[in-house]
Amino acid sequence: MNFETEFHGKRVVITGAAGIMGRALVDHFANAGAEVCATDLTTDGLEGFAVAAELTTDEGLQHLLETVKARWGAPDIVVNNAAIYPSSFLLDMEIKDWDSIMGVNVRAPFVLMRGFALQMITAKHGGAFINISSGAARKMRRTAVTYCMSKTALDRMTKGFALELAEYGIRVNCLEPGFAAGSAVSSISQEHIKRVMAAIPLETETSPEDVGQAALYLASNAAKNITGTSLAVDGGNSAGTMDVYQDKKSAL
Repeated sequence: MNFETEFHGKRVVITGAAGIMGRALVDHFANAGAEVCATDLTTDGLEGFAVAAELTTDEGLQHLLETVKARWGAPDIVVNNAAIYPSSFLLDMEIKDWDSIMGVNVRAPFVLMRGFALQMITAKHGGAFINISSGAARKMRRTAVTYCMSKTALDRMTKGFALELAEYGIRVNCLEPGFAAGSAVSSISQEHIKRVMAAIPLETETSPEDVGQAALYLASNAAKNITGTSLAVDGGNSAGTMDVYQDKKSAL
């Protein structure tokens, strides 16, 4: 889909912009003609309107809100992409780590949605929020229970904001990327990758390109009647598993 005309001049805030998916989101919106505020813990490697913000502190969140307001008055689109995924059994987890996960994955999106929504309402131009969630919102994983909890909360919060912001012309949706084989900060064994891919209906990973295109769609006029929902971009993984527990493994 060609969104260049539609997004020209639109103002987009993207959190977690320094990560692999974050950079893809920044590139897709920028290439579509939008002006992007890229924010992360530091601005290293970020270009243009870049803002360093610590999302676990009130000071960091307010700094981001106030910086955007001073430059733009209000954004048109906000992508809450920042998230952390520490791996730990619940019995091993430190309370501070639980607080950090919930702080970045749940509290920060709440504060930013509330703050940016108020800016949009004052500006009287509507807007769109996209919260990057996960299939973990629906299925628990050992050693990632707190992460799963945070994404379930984000899903519920998305629906809640969608209900309360609809009268102002502001849409709120979740985008759920699927399996990706590792990142800049984590690695996965080839054996694990092979096992997971075999259970995905389309046997595909979710690429940064997939996420970028889906985000553009949810933010576009093509999705003007979509709010309060979750779009899974996961090769069918959230629909179910391809595992067959019988000797005959194929219908034909």
